[in-house]
Amino acid sequence: MKHFDAIIIGAGQAGTPLAKKLALAGKNTCIIEKRYIGGTCINDGCTPTKAMIASAKAAYQPIKAAALGVEIGKVKVNFKKIKERKDKIVSEFRTSSQKGLEETKGLTILFGEASFTGERELVVKDSNGNTQQVSGEWIFINTGAKTAIPEIEGLNDVDYLTSTTILDLEEVPKHLIIIGGNYIGLEFGQMFHRFGSKVTILERSKRIMSREDDDVSDAVTKILADEGIEILSGVDINEIQKAKNGNISVRIQSGKITKKISGSHLLIAAGRKPQTESLALEIGGVKTDDKGNILVNSKLETNIEGIWALGDVKGGPAFTHIAYNDYTIVYRNLIEKTKYTIDERPVPYCMFTDPQLGRIGISEQEAKAQGIKYKVASMPMSAVARGIETGATLGLMKAIVDVKTKKILGAAILAEEGGEIMSVLQMAMEGGITYDRIRYCVFAHPTFSESLNNLFMRIED
Repeated sequence: MKHFDAIIIGAGQAGTPLAKKLALAGKNTCIIEKRYIGGTCINDGCTPTKAMIASAKAAYQPIKAAALGVEIGKVKVNFKKIKERKDKIVSEFRTSSQKGLEETKGLTILFGEASFTGERELVVKDSNGNTQQVSGEWIFINTGAKTAIPEIEGLNDVDYLTSTTILDLEEVPKHLIIIGGNYIGLEFGQMFHRFGSKVTILERSKRIMSREDDDVSDAVTKILADEGIEILSGVDINEIQKAKNGNISVRIQSGKITKKISGSHLLIAAGRKPQTESLALEIGGVKTDDKGNILVNSKLETNIEGIWALGDVKGGPAFTHIAYNDYTIVYRNLIEKTKYTIDERPVPYCMFTDPQLGRIGISEQEAKAQGIKYKVASMPMSAVARGIETGATLGLMKAIVDVKTKKILGAAILAEEGGEIMSVLQMAMEGGITYDRIRYCVFAHPTFSESLNNLFMRIED
């Protein structure tokens, strides 16, 4: 058994930089990866999907251009070229990430699946069945999450897609049925619709994006519906069958009404679950919750001394930037002897539909639930000068502020480059800048962020 100062399981957006930094700090370090360096973000998530979303946006430009007086004509989508571009970008990112690890002194890379054989002891099994035993003073679990497959009658009898396998399609689906009306499902739905697919989104809740406020959810629903995407919310899926013509048939029920929807492809986007099944955590003594998420404290420590969990595998906000921040907290605490925690850190995120939804802080429904005395500033993008000038009038700006302190508690920006506008408000929140100061702040004209002036002028003091 080979012993290391530090072992990282999973080469994702927390594991990769952590491995490099620990090795550079003089720790004899090992990183274990069962698939590809880079984790979900580079290989199956942010990088490939946003590359393809850029192609989908370009395909949609002629429709928007016509309203601006520019007639382009019929657009041809070369899906093969779109996929080739996406694959090239992924390969470049992955290769660069792996090269960075390989060139780091004091760092060993093991490809294979890791599982605990004891407390801080592991066996690594590669694709050929070869095994290697390792142990570590410190162990960091960064194995991420994967698509949660719901229990639906007949689902296992059809060739359904996940957010990973859909990226390998060689042609545009004729009719894509999506189970799940949240961020992943909506991004894929709009993307493939713009490539030419008929798209039907099925959501069990009364509305899509149930974690967002009603007005935000309603605005996104209208935007997608106006593009021609069919959204059916408040439905239960009773059964899935393979039709005689090769299509996939989905039997749904809404109240007392039952009907069948037939499509060429089926995407499962109804949530994610932690990749902990093969780790044999019980042998290592590491505790999880009933969903398999590894339990950690505010410093990301598990119940076993010397073992930490980072990123999606611990539950909570499942975002690349959160995983990366997890790494910075753990590294600084261990090597620089700081005392950082995940308590009260900001959790920004962005859904990359068109327009984007940038979110930071709490929503209005969360403010209500917490009994906070708040006010709402809301303004449609149709009232934003930059939006009118550029033809980007879909969506809205919304902020929640504290009545007493005048601090910004949260914001939802559904707009062209909504994530960038949201980041301006995040910086204000980080610096304690109150909304009444932003109201009279001097922004460059004409920018989208400039309309934060007008947004906060809508609050009556």
